[in-house]
Amino acid sequence: MKKYKCLTFFTLSLLFIACNDNKKIENNSLSIDLSKLKQTYALNEDVTLQLKNNAGNEIDSVQYFINDKKIGSVKANTLFTYNLSNVKHGVQNIKAIAYTQGKTNETVTKIDVLSHVQPTVYSYTIVNTYPHDIKAYTQGLEFYGDILIESTGNGEGRGTGTKGKSSIRKVNPKTGEVIKINELNDAIFGEGATVLNNKIYQLTYQNNEGYVYNIETLEKEKTLPYFQKMEGWGLTNDGTYLYMTDGTDKVYKLDPETFKMIDYFVVSTNRGTVPSVNELEWVNGEIYANFYTQDAIGVFSPIDGTVNAVIDLKDLKSKVTPHPDLDVLNGIAYNKKTDTFFVTGKNWDKMFEIKINR
Repeated sequence: MKKYKCLTFFTLSLLFIACNDNKKIENNSLSIDLSKLKQTYALNEDVTLQLKNNAGNEIDSVQYFINDKKIGSVKANTLFTYNLSNVKHGVQNIKAIAYTQGKTNETVTKIDVLSHVQPTVYSYTIVNTYPHDIKAYTQGLEFYGDILIESTGNGEGRGTGTKGKSSIRKVNPKTGEVIKINELNDAIFGEGATVLNNKIYQLTYQNNEGYVYNIETLEKEKTLPYFQKMEGWGLTNDGTYLYMTDGTDKVYKLDPETFKMIDYFVVSTNRGTVPSVNELEWVNGEIYANFYTQDAIGVFSPIDGTVNAVIDLKDLKSKVTPHPDLDVLNGIAYNKKTDTFFVTGKNWDKMFEIKINR
């Protein structure tokens, strides 16, 4: 997993919040007892909390919070145990508020909740190599029957600075022929796409909206605003819901009718959460993903984001014709009929059909 830019582990630290309110004790007499904490936890693991009473003040009660959400309270200063099943991967800010004779003292610390799974490394075999439009700045790739639905962005070439055209298109996967195309306005940077209920859904990079297209004509039928101000990156679906990335370590589960968020999870290895989650593909109950600038595909759970496997594809780029605007690996399409994957990259002149060796 060294290919990933994992977040650095947060060391446990103790922070005291001072306040001019005379109702608060302005000293460091209370702190969260770090001897009862570990640096990292797994989802569903118990965390045990108790205050360290340095001054021996009598404590009436303690309230505990994770990321400012109250998780429980205890009388006096008894042990408090909380199961981490309701949190997401990543840094958890723990706050304790102690009540002593009508006054309060706040203290905070941090822990990491990460996957405890060591990802399996899969190899792959190239089954076929096919032509691909060298001008296609590939953002999304998915099979619809025997054709490929491809979404492209208007990214500038790295070498020449030539700007491409965002589009949604139907492509013959074996010849690279563009069967039908709808090019977007130059002000729009097209991103990930997926097919759900015979409609094509496509994200935009910074326009804060997604588009719904007629699968036959590629005519745009609807515009859906994002549920918050954010970037659009990758998109897939499980047959009912959409799953969207925004360039962070998060994946959002969306209602396809409204684009409203239903839930989210954070993608994590046993070394840290994984940033720059990009193009997505749903395969047999798991999500396969590109990670921006990383020549690899990760395989993770759509329930909690645990990365279970990784496929190192760095050798593929050496098999593509070099040119000034050649960019990174991006695009994953699973062919159910052959149990193979079609993968390519931004401005690549080739598409590879590969078999993953599990």
